[in-house]
Amino acid sequence: MTQTLTPVDYQHPAAAAQFVQSLRDTGFAILKNHPLCAQQIDRLYHQWQQFFSRPEKNQYRYHPEHMDGFFPAEVSETAKGHQVRDLKEYFHFYSPWGQCPPALRPELTAYRECANELAAELLGWVESHSPPAVSALYSEPLPTMIAGSEQTLLRVLHYPPQPGTIPAGAMRAAAHEDINLLTLLPAASTPGLQIKDRDGTWLDAPCDLGLLIVNIGDMLQEASAGYFPSTTHRVINPPAEFQRQSRISLPLFLHPRPDVVLSARHSARSYLQERLRELGVKD
Repeated sequence: MTQTLTPVDYQHPAAAAQFVQSLRDTGFAILKNHPLCAQQIDRLYHQWQQFFSRPEKNQYRYHPEHMDGFFPAEVSETAKGHQVRDLKEYFHFYSPWGQCPPALRPELTAYRECANELAAELLGWVESHSPPAVSALYSEPLPTMIAGSEQTLLRVLHYPPQPGTIPAGAMRAAAHEDINLLTLLPAASTPGLQIKDRDGTWLDAPCDLGLLIVNIGDMLQEASAGYFPSTTHRVINPPAEFQRQSRISLPLFLHPRPDVVLSARHSARSYLQERLRELGVKD
């Protein structure tokens, strides 16, 4: 696999148009020279690598009602259409109300606030470059859909090393689409993310610290009546020489307020509940 997506320079005068065109063409866009601090992201990766390596993580086991906290590997998601759980564990952080280890909360909160501010700007780019017929479908401006939302999720993902035998057909993250409006994903600590092109080719996402990967989720696809496609992606298992390395990533899933109307079929609340049941993480 040698194909990759070309990064868009956030500081270029044509960045908004190029960004939205990439989303339209592939469901994904890569940003460089964006406002998020690469050094802060690197610190978070190291802090949370230590968290996942310690048994104390189990003190923060997730609350089934609120879905915040630590999700061990045995309750990891099963991608829609798959039978085997993903090979990962993760922590769900909802600001301001979600649980979080006190020592890790300040930096995680600071990052989330910066990322959410950038996210609102990117949603504004999407709206400003939507054709009038598509813009007319939005029940309210896209940036205001996430304003004050307590459902926007910052997930810290840990893909453990794979030095031994793994279940047949198991993958770090099987092919799936995201549920939300947009996902903001800083380049992970190691490679592995792949994006499915429209012709069915799997493209490697770049993994250079400082790049930001943004992808469309199902809610934006629903709100735009399919104009913006929610694209399939996956995280493949590492090659033999990297099997003893962990992988940390930090996606921010932009969720509208539950009352936001996405379409005649769904509110944000009804859509989220439906998808969580499909993933097997909620009854």
